[in-house]
Amino acid sequence: MNSTPTDTAHPASEEIPLRIDGGQPLSAETVAAVAAVCDAAEDLDGRASVVVRVSGVPRGPWPGDLTVSLVSKWERVLRRLERLPAPTVAVADGDCGGSALDVLLATDHRIATGSMRLVLPLEGGATWPGMALYRLAGHGANAAPIRRAVLYGTPVDATDALALHLIDQLTDDVPDALRLAAERAAAVSGTELAIRRQLLHDAAATSFEEALGVHLAACDRALRRATTGART
Repeated sequence: MNSTPTDTAHPASEEIPLRIDGGQPLSAETVAAVAAVCDAAEDLDGRASVVVRVSGVPRGPWPGDLTVSLVSKWERVLRRLERLPAPTVAVADGDCGGSALDVLLATDHRIATGSMRLVLPLEGGATWPGMALYRLAGHGANAAPIRRAVLYGTPVDATDALALHLIDQLTDDVPDALRLAAERAAAVSGTELAIRRQLLHDAAATSFEEALGVHLAACDRALRRATTGART
């Protein structure tokens, strides 16, 4: 892992790498790999960024040893990734499905190459009904490319994914895109980013009255930090 120099007003950000191959069956090892990255980011207490490279699509039938218990552990570790006190960046290349798609949709900033396609493979006459469907629906349940992907397994190409905000950036220069993402991440506290992220996620399903207290608490925290100069 490499430390990236930043402005002296902000702590250095440690880059934590993760590689997810969607072509591999979901396993306890995959769950453990993501959990280890979450542990590392949490230990650095807001002074880290996670960079995930995703690609690959499941081949063949769903594994015979796949259980609901394992899927539950996977979905829970993805939720943990989604709530990390650290910016998370994904780089997607080629077809992305299975665990690769799951992780991609759980990150903050998503970079893709022109060859990327989001794929929900068909097996037994249906697509996998995991939480990727939930996250896709959050970008437009009635959008035709998403509807076709969920119902029929039709791949979502890079252009449609960009238009639907499933990815943030389409590029042929991944190193430069990562450099810019690192500069952006270095400007914020990972802990504070996690609070803003949660406020953003909750807004769609929370009434103004219910949200007000949480937002006021966040404002109070920001004011206290500005007064003391603390970065928590």
